[in-house]
Amino acid sequence: MNLSGNTILITGGSSGIGLELCKQLSKWNNIIIICSRSMEKLKEAKKLVPQIKIIQCDLGDLAQCNGLIEQIQFRYPQINILINNAAIVHKINFVETKEAVQMAEKELSVNVLAPINLIKKLYPFLRKKQNANIINITSGLVYVPRSDYPFYCATKAAIHSFTQVLRKQTEKEGVKVTEVFFPAVKTPWHKGHPPQMAITPEKAVSEMLTGLQKNKDEIKVGAAKLLYRISRIAPKFAFRKVNNLK
Repeated sequence: MNLSGNTILITGGSSGIGLELCKQLSKWNNIIIICSRSMEKLKEAKKLVPQIKIIQCDLGDLAQCNGLIEQIQFRYPQINILINNAAIVHKINFVETKEAVQMAEKELSVNVLAPINLIKKLYPFLRKKQNANIINITSGLVYVPRSDYPFYCATKAAIHSFTQVLRKQTEKEGVKVTEVFFPAVKTPWHKGHPPQMAITPEKAVSEMLTGLQKNKDEIKVGAAKLLYRISRIAPKFAFRKVNNLK
């Protein structure tokens, strides 16, 4: 994949991995568009990377998600790369949490349905472009779930499965379909308590971009590679290790 001269939409681009992608990709590309629920965070991101375009959008709200798609189609029809990065998580005990079902619906809306909706409606634009790529961000937890994330790991596993099917169904279309599996990364997503093994956003994104340049279909960053291997050899051991991490 050519990492220069593109028009890129990054969901969840105002902080963490999304913001780091903005910083690194803005050096070589024509237009970087980011979306986020928080206009305040979007404005802060634009101060750090002035050339980016910002759109406020709660991807968990179908009307707002469709509004984002319409803006992209009208204002940036030259889009050739979509990075589905946005995700939310609820760290709860499923049985003991009264609002668990509502939380599950929200995670499914943001983590699964929004990326599918974006891909479906932007695909007619992407398929006409050179260097087109759909990049879905998942996690090493696709292979080994954490017990305190009852829905998040399941949503990422769903996107993993969907990405494999999408790649197969579109293999003759000329649109690259890439999946990036991240390990724990030191971002606001962990609310100030990242695991000791977490890597920096700079390192995570650097490895991701290296994999994109090599045209890999699946890019396993950092410890996600090791977790994949262990899960295949000793799944019960891998599950214990992941759920004992601090």
